[in-house]
Amino acid sequence: MSQEKRFTFKPVKWNVVLVILLSGLSLAACGSRQQTTPPPQIPEVGVIVVHPQRVVLTIELPGRTSAFRIAEVRPQVSGLILKRLFKEGSDVVAGQVLYQIDPAPFQAALDNAKAALARAEANLLSIQLRVERYRELLTDKAVSQQDYDDAVSALKQAQAEIKYWKAQVWMARINLGYTKVTAPISGRIGRSYVTEGAIVTAYQSTPLATIHQLDPIYVDVPQSTADLLRLKRRLREGNLDYNERDQVKVKLILEDGTVYPHRGTLQFRDVSVDPTTGSVILRMIFPNPERVLLPKMFVRAVIKEGFKKDAILIPQQAVTWTPKGEPYVMVVGPGDRVERRMLQLDRAIDDKWLVVSGLSPGDRVIVKGLQFVRPGVPVKVTSWGKDKAAEGPRGGKGAGQQI
Repeated sequence: MSQEKRFTFKPVKWNVVLVILLSGLSLAACGSRQQTTPPPQIPEVGVIVVHPQRVVLTIELPGRTSAFRIAEVRPQVSGLILKRLFKEGSDVVAGQVLYQIDPAPFQAALDNAKAALARAEANLLSIQLRVERYRELLTDKAVSQQDYDDAVSALKQAQAEIKYWKAQVWMARINLGYTKVTAPISGRIGRSYVTEGAIVTAYQSTPLATIHQLDPIYVDVPQSTADLLRLKRRLREGNLDYNERDQVKVKLILEDGTVYPHRGTLQFRDVSVDPTTGSVILRMIFPNPERVLLPKMFVRAVIKEGFKKDAILIPQQAVTWTPKGEPYVMVVGPGDRVERRMLQLDRAIDDKWLVVSGLSPGDRVIVKGLQFVRPGVPVKVTSWGKDKAAEGPRGGKGAGQQI
């Protein structure tokens, strides 16, 4: 009997086969992806080309308005207020009658002084005639020298009495005029502190009303002595040019941010420093025909410091700050590679920074695409903003913007 070979069928482990197939497919896919990955692209940046230009430098200082002139209306005689002859908050002119004090007692005093003056003038005539008669009789020894001297003395007393009563008439007439309380200056009058029927006294401490002259009007702003010294140093070193005719013109910004339509004039700087604030007061004068500015209003004055002929301005978005707060920019250097430049900034002018040091004319400053670059990497330079330059100043494709 022949021996038959028996074949035992073993079941296939399909899970193992599936793993092998998937591993092969993954390796094939990885190989295909490695073959099709494109090379890394050069980042594209937008730059400006730095060009110096003439820039007017200004400083903005907060301040408050004050009236050009202030007059506190006070009575010059005592009496009873009969009438108030103005409307509170209205404009008055110099010499306008504001209050009427009862004139009756002052009219009586004037009449009394006039009567006394007339009596003294009437006595003068008889005394003068007596002196003339005694002078003639004295030559004939008809009167004594003493009688003549007494007559002359009486004449002088009568003349002095006439002068006295003339002065009393003049004073009584002045006091009668003072019963009409008038405006000493033209301007806008505030509220009245007294009403009809009030008793007032001459030169009392409490004013009857207050008048403010509002056209023109003052603006007082403090300037720190540090800023003042810095400005003088820059002028002395020649870093800033000064035109006295232009510097006295001042612009004003109101509380709501609008620009006041009229330009003012810088009057003077105070000669003393406030020890509590370390500042001096600058006084400016502004026309105020529409009465827009009122006393004690908060405003901001824009004052010209001078102008810089070779100023370098760059957009604020081009400046980056280190963790220590030091400003720097990225520039495109030779070979279109990125460089980092540390800056020294002066101030912000609109949406730009005024650069003191760190940049030179012709530098290409990166404004757009800063997040994709770092020092040393090559970049593709394109224009930024309105600048249409196609060639940078140091060779290679680039863009520039005159600012």
